[in-house]
Amino acid sequence: MGRRGEAWVIGQAVILTLFIFAPRIGPTWPNAEVFHFVGWSLVMLAFPLLAWGALSLGRSLTPFPRPLPQGQLVTAGAYRFVRHPIYFSVLIGCVGLALASQSPLRLLLTLALVVFFDQKARREEIWLQDQYPEYASYKTRVKKLIPWIY
Repeated sequence: MGRRGEAWVIGQAVILTLFIFAPRIGPTWPNAEVFHFVGWSLVMLAFPLLAWGALSLGRSLTPFPRPLPQGQLVTAGAYRFVRHPIYFSVLIGCVGLALASQSPLRLLLTLALVVFFDQKARREEIWLQDQYPEYASYKTRVKKLIPWIY
């Protein structure tokens, strides 16, 4: 996986690249305008959520799942509501784009990304708990990927 979790970043990039270039297959969905509107609304919501998650991390932000040695545990800002807000925002954006483009293939790739992020977060949380003993308590209070749900 690499010392910092490089393989996780590569895997994520592969799934997202497949998602972006996924062809639209199948017939037009009924009520296409509704899917288009809801989808683009979710995409637009994902951007500020992504920015909020990244800004909340501040200097602890890294593209790798292993926390920075000099980093600090962040439990404020977006991290009050979900332990992995950046993953959550990417998922919201992918669901939105899949709906807006009426792509069953993109919906399947989004599901694959949910499973991938769940596994990546599991590995990341082992490293976080090793570095920050207070992470165990934080995990009991805040959901992992979907605020208040999971």
